[in-house]
Amino acid sequence: MNIEISPITSLNHIDLFTVREVLTSDKISTEDKRLFIERNRSQIKTALQKELTAPELEHIMKYRPLIKYRPIKNSYTKAGDKAILAKALGISPGEIPSYINVTTEAIQKADKLAFLDNTDIEKIKIYIYRHGKKNEVLNFLNHELENSKNKLKILYNTLEYGTGGVADYFERPIHRLDNKTLIQLYETIDKQLSAASKKGEITEREHLETSMWALAKIYGIQNNQKLIRARKTLQKIT
Repeated sequence: MNIEISPITSLNHIDLFTVREVLTSDKISTEDKRLFIERNRSQIKTALQKELTAPELEHIMKYRPLIKYRPIKNSYTKAGDKAILAKALGISPGEIPSYINVTTEAIQKADKLAFLDNTDIEKIKIYIYRHGKKNEVLNFLNHELENSKNKLKILYNTLEYGTGGVADYFERPIHRLDNKTLIQLYETIDKQLSAASKKGEITEREHLETSMWALAKIYGIQNNQKLIRARKTLQKIT
């Protein structure tokens, strides 16, 4: 989004994206930013009070990158992410842990999740893929694949770096992809591909080829972790 100086005081729709773009723009003077806030006070207040949508939450998270080997810095980011998720769900930050636990248990038991709609599940998934436990990541991936008719697209996306998915989660040393988790991850993927093949959503050939591709990607992610740790050790020695 490119907001020019002239029209910012007369925008028809103002959301959190718009406010952020205006306040972070180096093409808009401080005075124009002040006027923007002053003249759109009511709309901005409404936007700030409104619950965040899943796309809005994802957009915000992309501008809050997590950094390898910076656990303290990332802990502050996690606290902020928790507050943002709480706003998105319309609950208090203190309720987030229990909310996630209930959601994860419901997904694991294949419940209908009557207390959540799909947009809320998507919001929690974004947070889980950044800060969740390994079993939570696997449960959400399983749920995501199980409820999508385009499982191949999800896999090709989540197993690539820079997408906020599984690959990015396991790129951080704190989320080590040990052999047990590697097996569970692959079993989750192959199980869903097999189910898709039986339903006729993909062919048996696509099942086999994608399953083999996914296995290679998972091993690549694990080996990348080992390479990162080796480089860090070497840096300490030298």
